[in-house]
Amino acid sequence: MTISWVEAGATHSARWQSEAGVAVPKKVLVADDTITADTAYRLACEGTAILWRGDFHNGRQLLQAMARRCDIKSPSKKSAKKRKEEIAPETPANAFHMHRLAQAQRARILGMLLIEVDQDYQITLNRAPDVALACNEAYGQFKKPFVVSLRELQGLVGAHEWRKKGVYIRTLDANIHPHYGVFSPIRGEYLELIAKAPLPNTELAFDIGTGTGVIAALLAKRGIKKIIATDQDPRALVCAKENITSLGLSEQITLSQTDMFPEGKAPLVVCNPPWLPAKPSSPIEYAVYDPDSKMLMAYLKGLKNHLTEDGEGWLILSDFAEHLGLRTHEFLLDTIKTAGLTVKDKLDIQPKHSKVADVEDRLHEARKKEVTSLWILKLNT
Repeated sequence: MTISWVEAGATHSARWQSEAGVAVPKKVLVADDTITADTAYRLACEGTAILWRGDFHNGRQLLQAMARRCDIKSPSKKSAKKRKEEIAPETPANAFHMHRLAQAQRARILGMLLIEVDQDYQITLNRAPDVALACNEAYGQFKKPFVVSLRELQGLVGAHEWRKKGVYIRTLDANIHPHYGVFSPIRGEYLELIAKAPLPNTELAFDIGTGTGVIAALLAKRGIKKIIATDQDPRALVCAKENITSLGLSEQITLSQTDMFPEGKAPLVVCNPPWLPAKPSSPIEYAVYDPDSKMLMAYLKGLKNHLTEDGEGWLILSDFAEHLGLRTHEFLLDTIKTAGLTVKDKLDIQPKHSKVADVEDRLHEARKKEVTSLWILKLNT
């Protein structure tokens, strides 16, 4: 796909780049440091993209100013007191959908500020940073110029910094380095459950949807001799391989690109599927949103063919979706029963992330009730 614009009386075009699959903007205006935040915000709301030709640092400040205007107008920013004064009570599901709508609108508006990236990932703007390494990690080796939203470009740079720094995992006493597009294990409470649950066997385990490889690494650290970790995303497998190698666990862990289960059976099959049954708005969101609980159901239904007779299936799942009214507890229990499984035990832990205490968050009431659980499942005999 290409994007076109008129500049200095001539029509120009370049390849359009969007990891989120955003459509090419139909209207593009070239602007520099003279444009005001109010004007930029109004144009973006109206569907006009702004190709930035000013100072790079000033462009970042403009994006921040536009974000502040989005947040002021966002319905999710209403105070808790104001929401209580509303005539019609807001259901948790409605709150979630309004939150998602506000997120989508915000992303659309902020995605209208564009940057042209030249050959070999060079940006010719004044005070522009060197983004070549970050772009290479996320995009691969592009040779031709392209246009991308400044917001996406900042996301690439941020992901690059996270990849360098890593995320400290207390249960591993080591850092895990997430790659761009691979979900970062910043919520460590579920790893505490995996660290303390009694192992049914130390010979073999499957880790379904391994992502960064953090669960496979934790199982290896706990003494399981062989782990087969699967994922269908090539980015995730590259990320997992790098982490597993750096932790010195390559002899214990084998990576496999497959959808869900590897061949054969294991005495332990672990899965941490996306927790919310909603439609992702971009490929990156597939780690958070599981449309119609598809992966959850595939895991539960597949256990009968991939668990040994006395094996255990470990399902890591938050009940956040239940408090939002997106999935019922009864649905989960019925799916477990229908899959020919029984619940041997369930370990629970309270989340510790900062959003739990944010009373201004539209989803605060659901968040403060959330419990993360490790369901230990057995085959019915």
